[in-house]
Amino acid sequence: MKTLFQINVVANSGSTGHIAEELGRLVIASGWKSYIAYGRWACPSQSMLIRVGTRFDLVVHGLKSMFFDRHGFGSRRATLHLISKIEKIKPDIIHLHNLHGYYLNCEVLFDYLSTAKIPVVWTLHDCWSFTGHCVHFQNIGCEKWQTGCFACPNIRDYPKALGCDNSRMNFIEKKRLFTSVERMMIVPVCNWLSDMLSKSYLSQIKRQTIVNGIDLEMFTPKGNRDVIKSNLGVGTRYMILAVATVWGITKGFDDLIYLNSLLPDKSVIVVVGVTTKQIKKLPGNMIGIERTENTSQLVEIYSAADIFINPTYQDTLPTVNIEALACGTPVITYDTGGSADIVDSDTGMVLKRGDIHTLLEKILEIRERGKESYIIKCRQRALQFFDKSKQLSYYLSLYDQLLNKER
Repeated sequence: MKTLFQINVVANSGSTGHIAEELGRLVIASGWKSYIAYGRWACPSQSMLIRVGTRFDLVVHGLKSMFFDRHGFGSRRATLHLISKIEKIKPDIIHLHNLHGYYLNCEVLFDYLSTAKIPVVWTLHDCWSFTGHCVHFQNIGCEKWQTGCFACPNIRDYPKALGCDNSRMNFIEKKRLFTSVERMMIVPVCNWLSDMLSKSYLSQIKRQTIVNGIDLEMFTPKGNRDVIKSNLGVGTRYMILAVATVWGITKGFDDLIYLNSLLPDKSVIVVVGVTTKQIKKLPGNMIGIERTENTSQLVEIYSAADIFINPTYQDTLPTVNIEALACGTPVITYDTGGSADIVDSDTGMVLKRGDIHTLLEKILEIRERGKESYIIKCRQRALQFFDKSKQLSYYLSLYDQLLNKER
C-alpha cells in the first residue's frame, strides 16, 4: 500500500489545510495511506494526524523569529522528532505545503530530504520559499529576492521581526537547502507564482503549475437574492461585496473605506471577515459581517451580491475571487499575484493597485450592464478552470509520475 506524508502548518483548516485534507481523501479513496503533520492547529481529518512540536516549541520559535529574524530555523528538536516518525512510516511521497508558521526547522528537514531518496512535492502557496524574510513582496515592490536579500524593507511584515535583520543569511541558507533535493517537484498554484519562480534561485527545479480549485457543487448560485439582501440589511441597494479571512492594510481595508466615501446613493459595501472592533469603526452606511465558517451562508452572500471587489495588495491566488465567480458574481480585483488569471473581460476586470477612482468607474460600468449579463459566463469560467476535483486529480497523476520514475 502506497503512503502519502504531507507537512503543513495546519490540518484541515484554512485554505492550505483544506487542500492537504482533500489530497489525503483523494489518495485514501485510491487505496493509499495518508498522514498529515501539522504545527499549529487541526480539525478532524480522514488522514492520520501528527503534531509537530508543542505549544512551548511554537513560542520559542516565535521569539527566535521575532528577535533574531530566523524564521524557519527554530524547532530543531521538534523537527528531529518528526523525521524519526517519517523514517518509521516510510512514505512513498512526501508533500510539503507551508513550512513557515513557527513550527519547523527547514535546515533539519531539508538535510534529511536531500539524502532520504523519497520523491518530494512542494506546493508553493506564497513566496516565502525564495525570499530572505517575507511571504509577499508586491505590496512594497521589492525585487531583492531575485539576486540576494539584504536590508529587508518588509522586516515588520509577517513573519514580523523586531530585532536584527538576518534576511541576507536566511536567503543564503534557504537557497542552499531548498536546492539540495534532487527528487523534488515544485507546484506553484498560479502562473504568476511560476513566473516569479523563474526569476528566483528555485528556477532550475522542475515545476508544474496546478491551480487551486473549489467545490463547485457547494459554490453555486443559490437562494433568492432579494430575500438574502433584505436579511443582510441591504434592501434594494446595489450590493458591493468584499470578503477576506483577515482585513488589514495589505488586504485593502483602507481602500474600501475611501471607496465608500465616493459611492453614489443606493449603493452599499458589505464586508465579510471584519472583527467586532472593525465593525464599530465602519462608516454607518457600510455593513460589516464577522468571519463565518458557515459555507452555506457565505454562498448565499456571494450569490446575492451584485458585484465582488478585491482591493488586495498582497496575495497569491485569492480563493474568494474564485468563489464569487462560481456563485455567478462578476469580480473586480487589483492586479495582485495571480488575481489576473482568475477573471477575463466577460467575468470582471483587473485594475492597477490603489486606483480607487478607476475602481469606482468600473463598478458603475458593471452596474450599468446589470448582473444578469454576467451570471452564466462567471459560472462557466469557474467550471472550466477551477473545478476542485479536476485540479486535485493532477496531483494524483503527478504522484504516479514520480513513483514510476523511481522504478
